[in-house]
Amino acid sequence: MAIPCHSWARTHVGTVRHRNEDAILARPDIGLFAIADGAGGHQRGDYASRSIIAALTEVPPAFSGPQLVKDVSAVLKRLNRQFREEALSIGPNALIGSTVVVLMIFPGESFCLWAGDSRFYRLRGGELHQLSRDQSYVQDLIERGEIEPAAAATHPLANVVSNLVGGTDELALEERQDALKPGDVLLLCSDGLNRAVADNDIAAILRGNPVTSAADRLIEHALASSARDNISVVVIEYVGY
Repeated sequence: MAIPCHSWARTHVGTVRHRNEDAILARPDIGLFAIADGAGGHQRGDYASRSIIAALTEVPPAFSGPQLVKDVSAVLKRLNRQFREEALSIGPNALIGSTVVVLMIFPGESFCLWAGDSRFYRLRGGELHQLSRDQSYVQDLIERGEIEPAAAATHPLANVVSNLVGGTDELALEERQDALKPGDVLLLCSDGLNRAVADNDIAAILRGNPVTSAADRLIEHALASSARDNISVVVIEYVGY
């Protein structure tokens, strides 16, 4: 079954770091897209992110969204156990982990799974909406009313996530399902993008460029803003039948 979408994916090391711990996946033939952002400052973050993407590359096509969600979830939970075991062999305080956001597209609907703060956005009718919820320390503060959303980006613990593949013994994935309309533009990104580029600028770039160049423009804008982290984007346009 051909998936009615166009996509483009890019990743960049950023302006400061010497190693890219992000990894990306675009399989438009089966409607499977993902970004994994290895936990910076921990052991083998790049290994974790690349292991996730390599495993998702092997996921077989499915005839329904729920089946693909089940298959992807099983892969991520298996890797969670693997990362925990490998970290334990290194030492009691070692961590091998990565955020992940996975988007699955079927005719008329999308399914998203995530752990951490890599994001899923949708541009519809010119309006941009974040559809994923950051699993992060500052998001928890916002939801408890302890800080305002505008203060999140500059908070000293803005890079601390509350969930990772490899972070705890039992992986808890968030999941959402949405209806798709022809012309919807979907964006997956690591926090290297949204911490360097404001949502209104992301929206303007997605509105003003075709998919084939929007990913490049987003990366360029983040670099012009001296993005300190690795930057990854996957842009998908749902065209419908």
